[in-house]
Amino acid sequence: MIREIDAEYLADAVRSLCIEANTILPQDLRHAICAAQERESSPVGRAILGDLVENYEFAESKGLPICQDTGMAVVFIDWGQDCHLTGGSLEDAVDRGVARGYLDGHLRLSVVADPLRRVNTNDNTPAVLHLRMVPGDRVDITVAPKGFGSENMTRLKMFKPSATQAQVEDLIVEAVSQAGSNPCPPVVVGVGLGGTSEVAAELAKRALLRPVGERHPDPFYAAMEERILERIDRLGIGPQGLGGNTTALSVAILARATHIAGLPCAVNLGCHVTRHAHRTL
Repeated sequence: MIREIDAEYLADAVRSLCIEANTILPQDLRHAICAAQERESSPVGRAILGDLVENYEFAESKGLPICQDTGMAVVFIDWGQDCHLTGGSLEDAVDRGVARGYLDGHLRLSVVADPLRRVNTNDNTPAVLHLRMVPGDRVDITVAPKGFGSENMTRLKMFKPSATQAQVEDLIVEAVSQAGSNPCPPVVVGVGLGGTSEVAAELAKRALLRPVGERHPDPFYAAMEERILERIDRLGIGPQGLGGNTTALSVAILARATHIAGLPCAVNLGCHVTRHAHRTL
């Protein structure tokens, strides 16, 4: 049995998710920030983390953006192969939803139509859409607005296959060190390993969706995440770059198969408001 989903229904869901993601911080991030405040050794760092708590609580209570940079809308859709979209195209529906969400939610419009001519589209479209076909008759949608203070700190390196695990870990730590205060720490560190250059970059972005503090199911990568997190926090960058032992809230690695001649590694940082909202249709 094929299930039909109307494009307008999809657009309405995307609209709501854009507003929700920009005004309500996920519970895992809230818990991580509160826990970090309790263990932060720097008085300034503790005060800043307290300000972050106050900020997200105020934003939710007033329906205001958690951050003034309401980002470029990155939309992840896992489309059940037993679903049929009616009434329009998928990309058009997603962009209509993003436009309505950003305009109705009074969110900052930050997208320009061309990277060199820099003319604003005035509705925050087009979105960045990542689509996967999956079994079943459900559609999972995640909207993850990405601010560019953190996005601009992205790193991609095409290692030779002879690169050691230690060299890969060094690159990840170096990426956070060089980013400094720019991505508004404490950060969430997404790492993509393998595939090709564009696959590694997408994996790193998807890694930011993993609940903060949840470790990789493979003990090898789980230990790697813990080790990198400890090294990052020893950098002393601290909350908002003003010093302390809380520079990152989590490190999440996603890995997949790659070519025998390469070892792609991408690092994507999320700021202290690594926002995302999810819905199943």
